[in-house]
Amino acid sequence: MRRNEISNLDWVTILIYLMMIAMGWFNIYAVVYDEAAGRSIWDLSLNSGRQLIFIGASFIIIMVIVIMDLRFYEAFAYVGYGLIVILLVLVPVIGKEVGGNKAWLGIGPFGVQPSEFAKFITTLAVAKYIATVGFKMDNVRNQAVLFFIIGLPMALILLQKDTGTALVFTSFILVFYREGMSPFLIILGVGAAVIFILTLLVPNQIYLYAGVALIALVIILLGKKKVGRIALVSVGALMISGVIASVDYVITDVLKPHQQNRVKALINPDADPLGYGWNVTQSKIAIGSGGFWGKGFLEGTQTKFDFVPEQSTDFIFCTIGEEHGWVGTFLVVSLFVALLLRIVHLAERQKNRFTRMYAYGVLVIFFFHFTINIGMTIGLFPVIGIPLPFFSYGGSSLWGFTVLLFVLLKLDSHRGEVLQRI
Repeated sequence: MRRNEISNLDWVTILIYLMMIAMGWFNIYAVVYDEAAGRSIWDLSLNSGRQLIFIGASFIIIMVIVIMDLRFYEAFAYVGYGLIVILLVLVPVIGKEVGGNKAWLGIGPFGVQPSEFAKFITTLAVAKYIATVGFKMDNVRNQAVLFFIIGLPMALILLQKDTGTALVFTSFILVFYREGMSPFLIILGVGAAVIFILTLLVPNQIYLYAGVALIALVIILLGKKKVGRIALVSVGALMISGVIASVDYVITDVLKPHQQNRVKALINPDADPLGYGWNVTQSKIAIGSGGFWGKGFLEGTQTKFDFVPEQSTDFIFCTIGEEHGWVGTFLVVSLFVALLLRIVHLAERQKNRFTRMYAYGVLVIFFFHFTINIGMTIGLFPVIGIPLPFFSYGGSSLWGFTVLLFVLLKLDSHRGEVLQRI
């Protein structure tokens, strides 16, 4: 490992990373803290003690990433993709179930979650394919291959009943858009989601159909009376009406009971605060009770008495809000915003297409996790069970995000050599 390679690492990003894992570790301890038991933060029987081991292993992983040859990551992309697909196929067959999801491979108490590393490998594969000589995003074949690359692991993860992790792969569409794909799919997806939610909120669908018809009529009357344009508007109105009509079917016949409850909790958590609305209700109570400064480290009552399930993992943000208040949550959000902006900076200064596309893949994955995790704890998104990077408890999660970030830093440290070596 050369000295100039160490100096070329982006130390601002590394500092943000260290601050995040340190804050995450202390908050994991706050969740499991029991004053009567008197066990310390180092106790290996607690999540905080085990998380410290995971953090130590992360530093070893970082050293390996930095030491390895730069060319390995691009050369390994397709081979790694094949290996991770094999592991994902094996999980439903020989994996073990944790928290209702059969998503782990391991022996006894030790295991890893291949889906966490699938995000990294898929990012490499997408970047390598886009970096192919002569690649053009507007080519239909290229788009089909890219959607296959992200769609295969996504489908295999869905078989593990891990819907949250599977949905992360949809964020790659933003990478495709950055590289020149038409924004039509993004607009279509956002529009369908808005219509879906409106249909759930409006009790009488007749009003929605009438609104769609009225808008379509106004567009036709105010624009040019061309047959093609009228036909296009009419087809669009029919498609929107189809989405409205399909909502009841999707909710009752496609979604499983626990998924239906998550949608209900998003729309109206107060309808059943002791049932399907429990998680979101208690989460908002915990965050809101922190006020401006918070109740103080290890003083959170919602945290101490386990009112919020999965508080060490998916709902770790509740602990931050309760014990450190608005100030603590603002600091955490600021750290994530700083990390995302830093990754954008790293991406835009790359001259090599592979590194740039990999950077944007890392960006959208972190953005998805940050937005959805915090959004679900405050009731803006349904609870889909994804961790908050570097804060949530878990080895696979921490290692997966660490690999994602530090491979980018490794590639960026050679930004002046990439054109000559790859």
